[in-house]
Amino acid sequence: MSVDVGLFGPQSVTWKLHREPILLLGGLRSLYLQALHPRAVAGVAQNSGYRADPWGRLNRTSEYVGTVIYGTTDEVERAASRLRRLHSRMTATDPRTGETFRIDEPDLLRWVHVAEVESFLTTATRAGLKLTPAEVDQYYTEQLRSAELVGLDPATVPATAAEIDAYYESMRPGLSLTKESAETAFFLTVPPVPNFGNRALRLGMTLGPARWAYLGVAGTAAALLPPWARRLYGGLGWPTTDVTADLSARSMRLLLATVLNTLPRKYRTAPMRQAALARANVSDD
Repeated sequence: MSVDVGLFGPQSVTWKLHREPILLLGGLRSLYLQALHPRAVAGVAQNSGYRADPWGRLNRTSEYVGTVIYGTTDEVERAASRLRRLHSRMTATDPRTGETFRIDEPDLLRWVHVAEVESFLTTATRAGLKLTPAEVDQYYTEQLRSAELVGLDPATVPATAAEIDAYYESMRPGLSLTKESAETAFFLTVPPVPNFGNRALRLGMTLGPARWAYLGVAGTAAALLPPWARRLYGGLGWPTTDVTADLSARSMRLLLATVLNTLPRKYRTAPMRQAALARANVSDD
């Protein structure tokens, strides 16, 4: 009887990359990058409840990504089908032209896909994960399956590092900092504190060390953006910013690894990954 390891499996670069907790930082970087596309950010701002429930939306997004990476074939298809149905009902208005558009337009889906997978890979490697050029290209090629799930034709999606670079170069003339981009970036940098039902705890989270720690995380995510993206946000494209961002990302990855190693083994790996490893009958060592 064959084992259903989902779309990728233990020998994939995808499983190697997505075991890294630092990908949480990569997810934040991708949101900053996605927001520079005027239609993409308008689609989110006009359809999403992220302002009312940002942590809930983040959790749902993380669950979807985790399912695609580690779920069974049936779990992946069901999650993707729900997402496609949801997107098919949504439209938004272009703030520059007043034109109404569907948020599942291929150009928008492609931008979100590329920004996400490139951010995951770039963040992990700049934080210290060692991948060969062949493994980098293999990751992008493997992720064509993720692109297909949201409704894209894989033949239209960049599948190597060189193709990703060329894609960004072609997209840059149409990217800009809009009002919705700026509002989204500010929201990502200074998000509301979850309501714990305890005023003292909420005040501590608002003014205490946790807030400053998060600002450091958000600042690193923004600094990891390509120089041209940082300049669109009004930041600096200097090489020194890249060096500082790399050092910060490496420190965060080391800190996460140190903290995880203090936990019992069963808590060191995300439940979805644990289930996938168990199905494949392999360990996470």
